[in-house]
Amino acid sequence: MTATRTALAALAAGTALTLAATACGNDTGGGTAEGGLTPVTVGVLPITAVAPLYLGVEKGLFEEQGLDVTIETGGGGATTVPRIVSGELDFAFGNVVSLIVARAQGLPLTVVANGMTTTGDADTDYSALVVPEGSDITAPAQLQGATVAIDNLRNIGDTSVRNSVRLDGGDATDIDFVELAFPDMVGAMDNGQVDAAWVVEPFLTIALEQGATPIAANFVELDPELSIATYFTSDELIASDPDTVDAFTEAMNASLAHAEANPDETEQILTSYTEIDPEIIDELRWPRFETEIDRGALESVTELMVTDGLIGSELDLDTFIR
Repeated sequence: MTATRTALAALAAGTALTLAATACGNDTGGGTAEGGLTPVTVGVLPITAVAPLYLGVEKGLFEEQGLDVTIETGGGGATTVPRIVSGELDFAFGNVVSLIVARAQGLPLTVVANGMTTTGDADTDYSALVVPEGSDITAPAQLQGATVAIDNLRNIGDTSVRNSVRLDGGDATDIDFVELAFPDMVGAMDNGQVDAAWVVEPFLTIALEQGATPIAANFVELDPELSIATYFTSDELIASDPDTVDAFTEAMNASLAHAEANPDETEQILTSYTEIDPEIIDELRWPRFETEIDRGALESVTELMVTDGLIGSELDLDTFIR
């Protein structure tokens, strides 16, 4: 095993432990932190995509807006959505499909800032659909009848994979999706548990280092301007404390812009919240950190979600995005 592969394997193990250790809730309940700042708690996954948040906190961009930010790492939307609704978290990071499903089910959630956007380039994107080394599968259409690993059902993963299969002429209704944690996907492919996997960074680089072959850039194929994930909050917080929500949006947008303009700083902030060897950071692929959400791309997402039966009708984006 090469030094790079060893370091990447260590990163996968370290991140897996972090993902498993969901922090306890922290009900801010309003009030003022030391120095006159308003305390807010933000729930995220410890992945590369949330680097702008950490960078913005480090650079004081949230303090400039009067906020004292506590970041909690833990599970994805399955755990953060109820904690947002209950008020345990003030803001959280989640993929757009899961949030649209939640909103369509009547949960009072609203998007307040972009999180990340696809690069629009199939060769450099943050996400890919991969198969193990030596696989007979060489194109998305061949996944018809196959088993594909994703991190959660009814999210951006299976929605975008189905789209790639359709575009390649395959039957997107005949795919067996299996929920696995990202760090476990390469092993599951190698031992034949699954035929393919949808992976994002840093696990995409890990998979490629271990011989996996990309067969689709599922985000790019869905829409080259796709906002993959966003920051969201509860409608209750928007109604009760709109100034704090405005301040978070302003600070998050400033953080996204700073991260996009300063890639070296964005890379280095990873060492503050992931167990990553600084020597391999340059090998990772990054999304774009746009401050604007492309509504046309989200309309394409909602159309696919209706086709797949995830929602009954297209969502009114004016009520979903603040």
